[in-house]
Amino acid sequence: MTSETREPQYQSLLELRDRQGLTSLGLATNVSWHDDPKRLAFTFSRYKFAAKMLSGLNRVLEVGCGDAFCTRIVRQEVPYVMAVDFDPVFIEDVKNRMDPQWPFECKVHDMLSGPVEGGFEGLYSLDVLEHIRPEDEDRFMSNAVDSLVPHGVAIIGMPSLESQIYATPRSKAGHVNCKTAAGLKGLMKRHFHNVFIFSMNDEIVHTGFSPMASYLIALCCDKKK
Repeated sequence: MTSETREPQYQSLLELRDRQGLTSLGLATNVSWHDDPKRLAFTFSRYKFAAKMLSGLNRVLEVGCGDAFCTRIVRQEVPYVMAVDFDPVFIEDVKNRMDPQWPFECKVHDMLSGPVEGGFEGLYSLDVLEHIRPEDEDRFMSNAVDSLVPHGVAIIGMPSLESQIYATPRSKAGHVNCKTAAGLKGLMKRHFHNVFIFSMNDEIVHTGFSPMASYLIALCCDKKK
């Protein structure tokens, strides 16, 4: 294996490689990189939006973290992040790839079974709600809200209902509850006094015409209980 770069400023790249190896992708991220590489740019943008909105908070909960490959983007802005997912396969993958430079707590938890203890100032849940059956959505949100302190903030992101004609077969198989912007806001208003809806197309978050959005983000504050 080559041990020296032709330009000395790049030697640190090899030093990091030799010191701790090359970073592996997470289970879900690997599939995106294999099947549709540009999709990673969209995912990174969603996490960056959440990170910037939650910046300044001390304790934040990620609900439905999957392989948590992008969680460190939030960790850059928040000193303590707990990431939970109901699937032990993903949690094992996350723990096996944990980087000591970007530590966060990670454990198995099904939000339908109850809230997460810890008094979180904020939470975010990206690409999760569309997997929750409509008859379970209020229980899911109620337990999520109960994980927050009284003035906590929540960010909920999901593909729009209108986008589903373009979704892959694998995505459609798990998407049982996609919503319009009005539908997402209606659900969030049952749990928060203030809800702000953003549209998203590719990497761009905006306030444009929501029926043309491929993705929706709800920023929620002042919970109702």
